[in-house]
Amino acid sequence: MQPWALVAPASRGIGMEFARRLLQTTKVPVVATARKDLDQTRENVLKGLNDVSEDRLKVVRVDVIDEQSISDAAEQVSKLYPKKEAYLHLSLCIPGILFPEKAPSQINYDDALLTFKTNTLGPMMLIKHFSPFLPRKSANLSEESGLPARATWMNMSARVGSISDNGLGGWYSYRASKAALNQTTKTFDNYLKMSSGEKAISIAMHPGTVKTGLSKEFWSNVKEEKLFSTEYAVERLMEVINTRSLDDRGKCWDWKGEEVPP
Repeated sequence: MQPWALVAPASRGIGMEFARRLLQTTKVPVVATARKDLDQTRENVLKGLNDVSEDRLKVVRVDVIDEQSISDAAEQVSKLYPKKEAYLHLSLCIPGILFPEKAPSQINYDDALLTFKTNTLGPMMLIKHFSPFLPRKSANLSEESGLPARATWMNMSARVGSISDNGLGGWYSYRASKAALNQTTKTFDNYLKMSSGEKAISIAMHPGTVKTGLSKEFWSNVKEEKLFSTEYAVERLMEVINTRSLDDRGKCWDWKGEEVPP
């Protein structure tokens, strides 16, 4: 069976770099998603990758707060990679938005709702519509260089989603949405134990502070050696993803390969 990878979204930042790295370091087809400007996303992902076959990259429209767009994308992908012939080997699910409330008085209902729609419900709906592409217990997996030994669904979380590690407070909606995402990751992994056995796992990851639009206003508060480029962050994250064992499933890991406590 033909393995393929999903990066959602891949229009900028970490997602774009994940798509570029998969094209450079693996041989599998990559499905990248973007909310708009699909042609521009495709051009940006492929920029400078002269030795990569452009046919390996498919860009489809997904707006993670619009379930119909996710359903439509899954239908489109099912025609590109039929389940009887191909399977999803690596899913990198990384939508994120941040409104940094420092005090309860700063919590805005609409902003908090958008945070949960993007950070929690978005990945949940991606799981709903794309998890059927993951291998079942009976599937024969392909060994692919640059990819984990078993199919892996990765949700991009954050250390601030840890309840036991919360010593500072603040960031109410962001913290809560990522804590909920960690619970979603664990719950989904329990499902995969039944549906896929040892053929597929789900994990969450904390990338550190990366030079992206999400964290831009906080760069000045981070030591230079702890402020990562997207290239470095993705390199480290892929190293961790590719070395997870069955004992690591359902948990949240940071870019160093250390577990983020629940």
